[in-house]
Amino acid sequence: MTRQRHFFLILILGSLTALPPFSIDMYLPGFPAIARFLHTDVAGVALSLSAFFIGLAFGQLLYGPLLDKFGRKKPLYIGLLIYIIASVGCASITSLQGLIVLRIIQALGSCAAAVASMAMVRDLFPVSENAKVFALLMLVVGASPMVAPTVGGYVTAGPGWQWVFIILALMGVVILLSVLFFLPDAYVPDKNLSLKPVPIIKGFWEVLKTPQFYTYAFTGAFAFSGLFAYVAGSPLVFMEVYGLNDKVYGWIFAALSVGFIGASQLNSLLLQRYSSQQIVNVSLSAQALIGVAFLVLSASGCLELYGTVAVIFLFLCTIGITNPNTAALSLAPFSKNAGTASSLLGASQLGIGALVSMSVSFFDSISVTPLAGVICITSVIAFLVLVISLKVNNGRFITPDGEVPLTIH
Repeated sequence: MTRQRHFFLILILGSLTALPPFSIDMYLPGFPAIARFLHTDVAGVALSLSAFFIGLAFGQLLYGPLLDKFGRKKPLYIGLLIYIIASVGCASITSLQGLIVLRIIQALGSCAAAVASMAMVRDLFPVSENAKVFALLMLVVGASPMVAPTVGGYVTAGPGWQWVFIILALMGVVILLSVLFFLPDAYVPDKNLSLKPVPIIKGFWEVLKTPQFYTYAFTGAFAFSGLFAYVAGSPLVFMEVYGLNDKVYGWIFAALSVGFIGASQLNSLLLQRYSSQQIVNVSLSAQALIGVAFLVLSASGCLELYGTVAVIFLFLCTIGITNPNTAALSLAPFSKNAGTASSLLGASQLGIGALVSMSVSFFDSISVTPLAGVICITSVIAFLVLVISLKVNNGRFITPDGEVPLTIH
């Protein structure tokens, strides 16, 4: 594979991976404006974000078997068309209930892109390159929190929040055309795969009971769920607690994403000297410590705006390092059923993330402490899941570079 072709594939796969994050981040600055338009509050609008996460979680389970049976591109076409139609619908809503329903449908469409991109990494690149490819995808995905909320802030302040969804629909059209004309489908469809409920459940169970999968999938899911909490809680923290306007909020959100992006690229350098397991052990330990410190400092009233920004920045750095490695480790044992495995991986991430993001909305307190508490709890749970699972299995795992690590005592 030439360097130019490698770059082009990464760009298309990264665009697919970035579609759900753009759909999340771009409308965040518009929460207050949407709330006023729909005669509700910011917490009510935040439920539409949780609804999007729920739609993504269920959609992951739907598309996995479809991608394995029919190939990667046909289900992807359908998902992108659903996304485009739902995005246009979101721009026309007149009630919170309508927004919630359409956001679920929009999520069901966009998650086809997320599942297909992860499965195609496993299809198009050697297993030894998967962690590095996931890190490069993070670079493209990282454009979302840098660009999306900033653009969303100016669009909301200008033509209005409805245009945010029009822009998302146009993005869906561009991505659909790119996939149609430029993205190869190297996977040979498994036509013998049944789409009946019982065989599908058995397929998911075969993946789920693999020790390496459930160890790193659930470790990564709880670790990554802190990011969902941050996304759901950041409008309240920065615009309600600290009184920032939508434009400034967009710039702070973009600046904080530098930590996530930079760390994911630092991960590529770390992989030249350390294994994915070693990196996860260190980065997850750091994430748990930062989560505990965040809760203690916020509860004691020691954090002002800049302190909150600094702690969240460090927290996002740890996620940027942890996530590509847990994803690669989760998918390493699978080849034939990589679509099923990637969909189950995504569903676990998004399902846990949806519950965590909803928990932030349940707090009535206008303070940083609820967000800090959720981040602390999820980070500590992720650390405990990793430690306990490694102790229980105490065995040999397949690494992304094909090696078998030493038994962990």
